[in-house]
Amino acid sequence: MADINITQAHSLEPAQARAAAEQVAQRIAKEFDLACQWHGDTLKFGRSGVEGTLTLADSAAHMNIKLGFLMGAFKSAIEGKVAEKMRSVFATA
Repeated sequence: MADINITQAHSLEPAQARAAAEQVAQRIAKEFDLACQWHGDTLKFGRSGVEGTLTLADSAAHMNIKLGFLMGAFKSAIEGKVAEKMRSVFATA
């Protein structure tokens, strides 16, 4: 398994941070055909070969993605897309 860990700092209020996280979730859910569900301040997502979480903290969002063998070949591309989306939504939300 390949792991992706991204931490994005933010200065958003909790409601704004959750809205930003929803934007990230919608993008990755659409692009990678993932099911997403909130559990408190943690968004869990997954499908066959991909599982992960997006956890909101007071001043940062933490994304952890575990990729199965086949998806691991695309780790760099996935990491780049997710990191860019997190930077853009948490900076502008």
